[in-house]
Amino acid sequence: MLGVRYLEKAVFGLDYGQLKLVFHALEERKQVIENAPHLCHALPCMTPCFDWFEVVYYWMGLKMYDLVAGRRLLHFSRYYSAQESVELFPTLARKGKGRSLRGTVVYYDGQMNDSRLNVGLACTAALAGAAVLNHAEVVSFLKDEGTQRIIGARICDNLSGQEFDAYAKVVVNAAGPFCDSVRKMANKDALPMICPSSGVHIVLPDYYSPDGMGLIVPKTKDGRVVFMLPWLGRTIAGTTDSSTSITPLPEPNENEIQFILDAICDYLNIKVRRTDVLSAWSGIRPLAVDPNAKNTESISRDHVVSEEYPGLVTITGGKWTTYRSMAEDAVNAAIKSGKLSPSNECITSNLRLIGGDGWEPSLFTVLAQQYVRMKKSDGGKVVPGVMDTAAAKHLSHAYGTLAERVATIAQNENLGKRLAHGYPYLEAEVAYCARNEYCESAVDFIARRSRLAFLDTDAASHALPRIIEILATEHNWDKSRQKEEMQKAKEFLETFKSSKNAHFHDGKHQ
Repeated sequence: MLGVRYLEKAVFGLDYGQLKLVFHALEERKQVIENAPHLCHALPCMTPCFDWFEVVYYWMGLKMYDLVAGRRLLHFSRYYSAQESVELFPTLARKGKGRSLRGTVVYYDGQMNDSRLNVGLACTAALAGAAVLNHAEVVSFLKDEGTQRIIGARICDNLSGQEFDAYAKVVVNAAGPFCDSVRKMANKDALPMICPSSGVHIVLPDYYSPDGMGLIVPKTKDGRVVFMLPWLGRTIAGTTDSSTSITPLPEPNENEIQFILDAICDYLNIKVRRTDVLSAWSGIRPLAVDPNAKNTESISRDHVVSEEYPGLVTITGGKWTTYRSMAEDAVNAAIKSGKLSPSNECITSNLRLIGGDGWEPSLFTVLAQQYVRMKKSDGGKVVPGVMDTAAAKHLSHAYGTLAERVATIAQNENLGKRLAHGYPYLEAEVAYCARNEYCESAVDFIARRSRLAFLDTDAASHALPRIIEILATEHNWDKSRQKEEMQKAKEFLETFKSSKNAHFHDGKHQ
């Protein structure tokens, strides 16, 4: 989606830098879909046109996108008539702002399950020999007394409260929006590199968009892009782009949620209601500062690698699509900084992530045919349940070739029940993530191993007691730890402004 936006800026602004960014993002997009086929896929995105000029403009623009993509292209873009468009996207409005729909132009972009990709990267690194540690906070840097070069860090284990020293030839600061606070540990006078931008997203029921087709509005009232996409069985809509302060738990404000609802309302033939919002959250984009930029919209999402302090390499900016090449650039800078001698060149462009090697889209049928979900009722009685298509597909896409391990736990350990009504997440996943994916808290599971908190705040809240019960068994938690976990998770969910926990006065979107 952003590739189209950058291409427009590159063409009309005659900006070669933006064009290079588009080429690079398209290359990396193709690569991540190949390296994690279970987590990433191509998604057709529809742009509605309400006059013939828009049809020609977007058709030509997206054909240029096809041309630029070349061998990196997922599928060719094409035009659909108004009738064909409504058949493909039943909730699309035929009339908008007094104008009639003339048709739509559809192009293909990539979509991924970001929480699963993130944990997949950590687990793949661990398999390759990396020492992976989460819930670990850098308290201060260790410096060589003579040269003042950074030679390691003092780290606090936030689970136990214990502190320890870790030594390294080079330290890489990849702390996203928090990278400035890390840089200030090395040099308290360091100037900011981050211009934080807030991006709010909302989740709506699945009937807002058809499965397998997104909607993108390239220009809203204030000139921003708004999208509505099918995502993990629901509909995600966004986004905003405004300056913000850096905080560990950013919250969306009601105006931003209303802005998104207003924007999509103009293009749909159904009533858009605030009460339909299942979850709403705000994320912080760590945009690299350009001193000449007037606003966050004009800042490029390209990444910056720098070593302002000896032994500390900082990487910031960029975006999810280009994560792999960002890591390659950071490691190359670290090799140079530490005068290291690697035995080979970077190999990650063709490295399958855990669960991706040998994965086939038909894997879910094996799960459905060969496994049952053994469910323990409230009375303690164990009853067999079918491994239905929804659960099998979810496991296949979330865990790839390792899905059978989760299905085995569901079958052999009586953990086959769903965690939340209407969602495919199984109790077995909590146990699996605790044993194999560094899942150390309830929030880890609802936000970082699954996306339940982001999909449906209320469903996540209802699932918490059982999630904590399973984690307590896995990690030997006492009653006070369980109570603490519940408290922390409830506080975390309070930052998600769904219709259930938001304080709003519903005017337009009732």
